[in-house]
Amino acid sequence: MSMADKIFIDMCRDILENGTSTEGEKVRPHWEDGTPAYTIKKFGVVNRYDLRAEFPAFTLRRTAIKSATEEMLWIWQQKSNNVNELHSHIWDAWADETGSIGKAYGYQMSVKHQYKEGMMDQVDRVIYDLKNNPFSRRIMTNLYVHQDLHEMNLYPCAYSMTFNVTQRPGEEKLTLNAILNQRSQDVLTANNWNVVQYAVLVHMLARTCDMNVGELVHVIADAHIYDRHVDLVKELISREPFPAPKFELNPEKHDFYEFTRDDVKLIDYQYGPQIEDIPVAV
Repeated sequence: MSMADKIFIDMCRDILENGTSTEGEKVRPHWEDGTPAYTIKKFGVVNRYDLRAEFPAFTLRRTAIKSATEEMLWIWQQKSNNVNELHSHIWDAWADETGSIGKAYGYQMSVKHQYKEGMMDQVDRVIYDLKNNPFSRRIMTNLYVHQDLHEMNLYPCAYSMTFNVTQRPGEEKLTLNAILNQRSQDVLTANNWNVVQYAVLVHMLARTCDMNVGELVHVIADAHIYDRHVDLVKELISREPFPAPKFELNPEKHDFYEFTRDDVKLIDYQYGPQIEDIPVAV
């Protein structure tokens, strides 16, 4: 059983057995037929992934690593907010007629800010500090910009990353660790997708800054299973998992802005059948 499988199974069981229901409450999300989308939820879920030990792609079903990587790069590298620049269609429901999702996600990453060292956007600031001030406790990004929320078609879910560098005894290279903060997560549709995305991000930034990867800590304020997903989740976590796959990042690339979706690969990746036609609340 992979580390990601165990964490996911334990989290889902905890939500189903110990979570609280929003049924009957005033909720924003709704199903395609217009009915409210209620959830069973847990507050303050914290999952830790040791990226040195294994890559956290779970095996209960397939996580499409190239598509997940492309979406992450769309935000962090392209700094785009237009769905026409993505191969997948997961953002289409929140796009306007031009393809824009408003001043969300990649838009915020593209904004340059004044620092003592000059004008930089958030991504370039992270890379600058990791290279020049690696033991700073201020290496972080934030997409939840209140003054722009009214111009976002969807408020950011995964809204903040905090990076922290450590020195392991006996190792010349430093170790890059990160915390992903998420205000809300639809566990069935998005959990491992987000974990894989940000694990790849840590690998890419570590390569860019000549570091080893360390821990990815995933903090979810509201981890929930939708009412129409409960039976699907129960079936999913009853499956027999496989060993974790091996992760490979193109060894010829060392610049974050050169990576593409084709530079990531999972080797010996075994997984269970996909769940088709999962209803998505919007």
